[in-house]
This record gives sequence, structure tokens and C-alpha cells, in this order.
Amino acid sequence: MLKNVVLIALPGVAPFEFGVICEVFGIDRSDSGGPDFEFTIATAEPGPVRTSLGYDMVIEQDLSVAAQADLIAVPAHHIRGFGDEATDERVLQAVRDAQARGAWVLSVCSGAFVLAEAGILDGRKATTHWMHVDRLRRRHPSIEVDADVLFVQDDKVVTSAGTAAGIDAALHIVRTELGAAATNVIARRMVVPPQRDGGQSQYIESPIPECRTDSLSAVTEWMLEHLDEDLTIDQLARRALMSPRTFARKFRAESGTTPAAWLNRQRILRAQQLLEQTDEGLEQIAQLTGFGTAAVMRHHFLKVLQTTPTNYRRAFGERVAG
Repeated sequence: MLKNVVLIALPGVAPFEFGVICEVFGIDRSDSGGPDFEFTIATAEPGPVRTSLGYDMVIEQDLSVAAQADLIAVPAHHIRGFGDEATDERVLQAVRDAQARGAWVLSVCSGAFVLAEAGILDGRKATTHWMHVDRLRRRHPSIEVDADVLFVQDDKVVTSAGTAAGIDAALHIVRTELGAAATNVIARRMVVPPQRDGGQSQYIESPIPECRTDSLSAVTEWMLEHLDEDLTIDQLARRALMSPRTFARKFRAESGTTPAAWLNRQRILRAQQLLEQTDEGLEQIAQLTGFGTAAVMRHHFLKVLQTTPTNYRRAFGERVAG
């Protein structure tokens, strides 16, 4: 069970990425049915820690609190020539110890360099901000660096790209440990999507459409309302008044993924909610979410979530009901 979370603040810590971890894990949301984590900020040398923007934060806890953490989070830090300086060995050992005992380890943006220096990314898949991937590859050739994703999970080690991708990675861990309902409470309070797929592209050509009439939001909203139907590219393109090829290209440019992948992820999310919050049978849920049969739904759950619908309901359904 994910309960104890420790954020490690390094010299040059980036305030936004630092704030992402604090926002997801540091706020008691039990009043609205969400989680309440035991959240601590720690550093190797308690006292003032200079941020990347030039002001100090006073951190009172040392790294001894990391010994019992269920999750160690390392946000971005930006200092001159970053990635080339040696990280405090006490920080590296805290990261190694966490990974060795089976705790989650999360990095945001350039925090991946700390995980790499600790050696826990050797032989693993990982990512970081697209501006830093070449440096990470040069310094740590044993890491399989993916430059074109929002976040990567390899075992219980999660690395994320820059800024907002840290939100996606943190919510992914919450969803994995506590289920969709808990994640939705946090996301709703933060006014962010409950989860973007980790495999989406870091770089989206048109994150804000130039003209609202060009946006695909009306089509995606319609897709969400008709998940139980067999939706084809041709059908969706007609609704968008585009050719199938233009629709597919524009959809990827705006969302960072293909229509089929986006649709599949939304069906899984809806199925997770139904498994947690209803007593509907698996066949009925499969029909309601567009998978058609329980066998097909089970295939997608195993592929994406590494668990079955039955096991997912067993893990999270009773918790919501209680």
C-alpha cells in the first residue's frame, strides 16, 4: 500500500517540478474521498536549499526519513552544467536502498540523472525531458532512453519527461496503487486529466488549436459518449468533416497519440471506474466500454495494466464500496 512518500530536494531544485510532487502527494484529500499520504520533504543537509530561481527553501528533515518510504520522488534540479556534477552520495544511497527494498522511485525531468547516477536505471528503459535525452544517453549508455514518451515505468522505477509529464507519472503511480477513484479525486482537485497515457509523445505540434472550430474536442467528447460502439477512423473523420488521413494526422498532432490508442485508453479508464464503483458483470462492462467481450477486455487489461479485470476489482472495488 502506498502511504509514506518522501520528496528529496536537491540544490537547484526546480519549483514547478517540486510543486508537482507536493500537489499530488502532499495534500490531505480524505474529506473528498481521496488519499492522505504521509508526506515529507527531505534533503542531505537540512537547512536552506537554493532553488533554480535563486531563492531558498528551508528543509528541516534529513534523509533518515527515506528509510521507511513507500515512494521516493526526485524532482528536476537545474544547476550550472547539471548532469556533470556528482550528486551527494547520501542521496544516491537513499535511492538505491528504496529500489532494493521494493519501494517506488519516481523522477521528474532532470531528476532522472540522479536515478542514473545511483545505478538503478542500468539496463532499464527510462526517459527525461527531450532537451536532455542526448546528455543522458552519452553519460549512461546502459540505459535505454526513450525520448518520445511522457513517462516510463520499468518495474517500480518511473521516470518522466519535463514539467506536466511529472503530473501524469505521479497520477499513474497513484492509480496503480490505489485505483481509479482515488486518482480521479486528485485529478479533479488539480483540474487535470486523470491520466494521459505514458506512451504519448512529449512534443505535440499543436497543443492549443489556433481556431476553436479546428479543434477535435467535439469529436473526442462524442467518442467518450459512444465508447460502447464500434468506432472507426472513417466514421470519426466524417464527423470531423475531414478525410481519414487528415483526421488521423491532426488527431496525433493535437493529442500526441493515434485515435485508436486514445480510444483504447479511454475504454480501459471507463472499465476501471465501472469495476470499482459498480457490481456489473465483466461481460456487461465489456459491452458498455466497447470491448465487446470479457475476453477482449481481459487482453487489454493484461497488456496495459498487467492485471486482469477480476484482480483489479478484487484490489480496488471493495475499497470504494467501503
